[in-house]
Amino acid sequence: MLTINGLTVRLGGRVILDNASAALPPRSRVGLIGRNGAGKSTLMKAIIGQIDPDGGSVDMPRDTRMGYIAQEAPSGTATPFETVLAADTERAALMIESETCEDPDRLGDIHERLLAIDAYSAPSRAGRILVGLGFDEEMQQRPLDSYSGGWKMRVALGALLFSAPDLLLLDEPSNHLDLEATLWLENFLKDYRATVLVISHERDLLNNVVDHILHLEQGKVTLYPGGYDAFERQRAERLAQLTAAKEKQDAQRAKLQDYIARNSARASTAKQAQSRAKALAKMQPIAAALEDPSLSFDFPDPEALRPPLITLDMAAVGYTDTPILQRLNLRIDPDDRIALLGKNGNGKTTLARLLAAQLPSMEGAMTASGKMNVGYFTQYQVEELDTGDTPLEHMTRQMKGATPGAVRAQLGRFGFSGERATQKVGSLSGGERARLALALITRNAPHLLILDEPTNHLDVDSREALVQALNTYSGAVVIVSHDRHMIELVADRLVLVDSGRAQPYDGSLEDYTEFVLGRASEARRADAAGKSDRKADRRAAAEARERYKTLQADVKKSEKKLADLTAERSRIDLAMFDPAKAGPQEKDSTMGELMQRRAKLESAIEAAELAWMAASEALDGLDAA
Repeated sequence: MLTINGLTVRLGGRVILDNASAALPPRSRVGLIGRNGAGKSTLMKAIIGQIDPDGGSVDMPRDTRMGYIAQEAPSGTATPFETVLAADTERAALMIESETCEDPDRLGDIHERLLAIDAYSAPSRAGRILVGLGFDEEMQQRPLDSYSGGWKMRVALGALLFSAPDLLLLDEPSNHLDLEATLWLENFLKDYRATVLVISHERDLLNNVVDHILHLEQGKVTLYPGGYDAFERQRAERLAQLTAAKEKQDAQRAKLQDYIARNSARASTAKQAQSRAKALAKMQPIAAALEDPSLSFDFPDPEALRPPLITLDMAAVGYTDTPILQRLNLRIDPDDRIALLGKNGNGKTTLARLLAAQLPSMEGAMTASGKMNVGYFTQYQVEELDTGDTPLEHMTRQMKGATPGAVRAQLGRFGFSGERATQKVGSLSGGERARLALALITRNAPHLLILDEPTNHLDVDSREALVQALNTYSGAVVIVSHDRHMIELVADRLVLVDSGRAQPYDGSLEDYTEFVLGRASEARRADAAGKSDRKADRRAAAEARERYKTLQADVKKSEKKLADLTAERSRIDLAMFDPAKAGPQEKDSTMGELMQRRAKLESAIEAAELAWMAASEALDGLDAA
């Protein structure tokens, strides 16, 4: 169990955590949520010991192994596969020691421990984790320095998951993932057999994975059972009770104040008035539910244009002379809501840049309305904001010739009113900077909004506000996002970018999710293949599961036999070369008897190795299938 006891943390003179307390159940999967800047990452750093609290403590069992991703991504000439495999430091150390150990007793202990931690299947497990995170076999063998920062962070995540700590701490793990890798991560975490604490703003992940929500607000934490939807219901009930209690207290306060005002001057009632005045002074005011005015997204509606806005006719797009996407046929009308699906690296951003006129069509035709304005949002725009300037200065530069009132009105649409407009960008949270970038790209009331991962750094409430704003916006929208909740509520057309093409996806997002996870329903398989026998499919699946279990047992049995035989051979070798250290079974044996036993063991070891290799290859074959 992880217990947070009265934790207080101050940073820069500001109280971030204020006597926060909670007890997380053993082996629970907990979602840590709260508004941007509430202190979620601070709490996680206090748990792992990166921050010394000003008060309170974090308690957990003494031998708990914690796992947390460092801020710096791994780098160097090592491959992703080598990096992930090395994350299990105990296994790596034991494998090295087993190659040089001459003590048969210690060698036996090493092999027993290697079997206990499932060390011999580690390469297969490491490969499966990397495949789930988007690394095919060729990518697993390339040096880390050949990858971008986002892909390096995927390697760091893979290494953390492979190390299988007792307490797994994840801070926004899906920020560097595409939809496909996010779905894989959800399934992995569902089956994780230790305690998980994850900071996430992904509503689907919080509903599908976690069994508790730890809500951080105004320095305090509250633990709720269930996923995010259950938390919202419980919190709404709690806020309703709080509002009712405040209204009741306000009425009582007004009644006391009225009595005191009417009766303080009378001698006959002065004592009662004085008593009520003391009661009023002791009454602790109940705080009203906080409404955050910064939760604001309001896209200006564009002037009407005749359809279509954009038409692609057998177009191609790429970089230099190399096309990434070809034979593109797509029409975008003023009221379209389109989501681009597909793995990172398949060309979603390339297509978005073509639609935003940042890349030319290499062949075919692209026709766009001459009066059309496009607002294109990317994470680069957030990162390139000048931290020394204010939102007002940024917007004034972009809206040249506009009146100060018009500039402030555009900022106000996105929550930057009053003093918020004159804060330095360097003091803004990631979510606030994303809001500012959205305010900047929509200053000219675009007819088409292209949003490439707009929800990174936005908390759950901000994402919901963005969804509502997009649904009331009258222009066209093209979204690239791993946030399924946003896609489901905003998009009415899905386009799959894959294998150099971009084609309409006729199914729903749920169908695509099943497709990605390889869990398409039997009915859909029957429709696709035209000849699927449901009973036969179920029977084949059951036989495959049984075969998998049998092979797993064979592998473990072979590993145990191989370890026993190898340990026995080591004892014989020791008796032959240093009789003084011989074990009780070898002391009474002659050199000839020892040599005969060793020869038989060599044959047995060779047979055991062949059996282990055959079972392992068969098991890997099932995994690959």
